Amino acid sequence: MVETIKLTPQAALARLVPHIVALEQAATGQRIAIGLAGGPGTGKSTLAAELVTMLNAIRPGSAALVPMDGFHMKHAKIEAMGQTDYKGAPHTFEGAAFVSFLHHLKHAEAVVSGPGYSRKIEDTIDDAFSVAPEVKVLVVEGNYLLLTEGPWAGVKPMLDYAVFVHVPRAIVQARLLKRHGEEGLFSEERNRAHIERNDLPNYDLVAASSGRADIVFDMDVAE
Repeated sequence: MVETIKLTPQAALARLVPHIVALEQAATGQRIAIGLAGGPGTGKSTLAAELVTMLNAIRPGSAALVPMDGFHMKHAKIEAMGQTDYKGAPHTFEGAAFVSFLHHLKHAEAVVSGPGYSRKIEDTIDDAFSVAPEVKVLVVEGNYLLLTEGPWAGVKPMLDYAVFVHVPRAIVQARLLKRHGEEGLFSEERNRAHIERNDLPNYDLVAASSGRADIVFDMDVAE
C-alpha cells in the first residue's frame, strides 16, 4: 500500500527537497529523475517548477524541469485524426517519443533541448527548454507518468522517485474551467463540454495509476 500524506504544497516541497538532495548524493554523479504525476488541474506543474527553483537555490544549475506536455501531438495531426474533442487524452500524445527523450536525457552529456506546450496557441513549441550537462536532477511532470498502457509503461522504470499529486475532483473541475477560459480561445459552453467529455475521464484514468507511485500527496488546498 502506497503511503498517502495530506499536506499543503509548501509542506510537500519542504518534504521533497531534502529527500531529493539525498537521492542525488547517493547517485554519485549519475542523473536522477523525479516524477510528479497527477491528473489535469492538480497543480503538479506549479509544484514541479517550484521544486526546481528550490533545488537550484541549494545548488545552482543542478535541476531542470522536464514537462510531458511538450509531447502533445501537433494540433494539425490531432485534427487529421479527427480527435480534437479528445485532445489531452493519452492517445493524443507522442508517448513513445517522450519515453525515448527521457532515456536520452538520463544519459546525455551535452545540452539537450525539448519541446513545450503553449496554452496561448494550444499547440507545441520546439526547443522550449534545454537541459545543461551539469544538471543532475530531472524533475519530470505530467499526467501519464505512471500509466501501464502502451508506450507509457516505459516511463516509470526511468523514475528514481515517483510522487502522485492528488486534488479533489470538484476542485480540479473548477480549476480546469478557469484554465480553459483564460486565453479566451473557446466559449464557456465548449469548455464545460470538453472538461466533462475529456478532462475528467483523464483525471479518473490517472487516479487509477496512483498505486504505482512511491508516495501520494493528498494536497490540502483551499479553493
